[in-house]
Amino acid sequence: MASYCIIDDDPAVRAMLEQIIESGGLGEVVGTARGGEEGVRVVTETSPDIVLIDWLMPDQDGIETLERLREQGFGGKCVMISQIEDGEMVGEAYRSGIEFFLRKPINRIEVEAVLSKVSEHAELSRYLTELRASLSKLGGVGKTEGRGGISAAKRRGAAEVLRPIYMNLGILGEAGCADITAIMESLIRRDERGEFPPLRQLYEEAAAQRGGTPREIEREAKAAEQRIRRTVSAALTHLASIGLTDYGNPKFEHYAPLYFDFEDVRAKMKEIDEAHGEGRTKVSIKKFLQVMYLEMLDRLETG
Repeated sequence: MASYCIIDDDPAVRAMLEQIIESGGLGEVVGTARGGEEGVRVVTETSPDIVLIDWLMPDQDGIETLERLREQGFGGKCVMISQIEDGEMVGEAYRSGIEFFLRKPINRIEVEAVLSKVSEHAELSRYLTELRASLSKLGGVGKTEGRGGISAAKRRGAAEVLRPIYMNLGILGEAGCADITAIMESLIRRDERGEFPPLRQLYEEAAAQRGGTPREIEREAKAAEQRIRRTVSAALTHLASIGLTDYGNPKFEHYAPLYFDFEDVRAKMKEIDEAHGEGRTKVSIKKFLQVMYLEMLDRLETG
């Protein structure tokens, strides 16, 4: 069950939100604050999953408070409470990292609907955190202990399993997909314990499948690296574009936080929104391939 902290200078709003959250079974309110500065302290002490922040407060506004919280290391979800309707200001709030808005005056039905959605996001974030921690402890995802191995028939089905993933990432048809598929098939053939191989080794193995002299393979490996990099960048751009128009889109909710870091997705969304040129946002190719390998194995084993 999710934990909440409410930051609002209006005691009636704080009391109403707390009553709705706890009586509606949405979770537990572990702290409240009358302003931004106090809110930062309370959130730091209680570590809630979700923070509700009033936009306009006497000491510092909600965006400033959120920035302070991020600086302090808070990684939970944030919901802004406001009467503001200005589209540009609302866009600024979303770019700062909030999940949803709650409009004043407070409406019970809206609060329950919004917080249920945010709570689902928080659960997904916890899952991703645990997944990343597992990857870190294992030193990669190239382990098959407990999996019982992948049958030859399922190995041959790797390309078929990857196709819908490429479609959802918006990269089906990108030249780098063939290289990524070759890497995934190479990883399956290993079927061994150990750390996730270095990227350079994976590029060379993918290039070797095309055949040629050692010099040709080396040249092709470099070309494959560039194709994959462009393809991963295209996936990030596609997901960020979806997020800008529909933050609650199921594809965005699933793939954006799974394949990319939160900061990279936010940066790309800002880049697109402000019409900057391409190439400003860096991404982790290794993480992208690791997560795709995990998802592919899960689909192969359950498919």
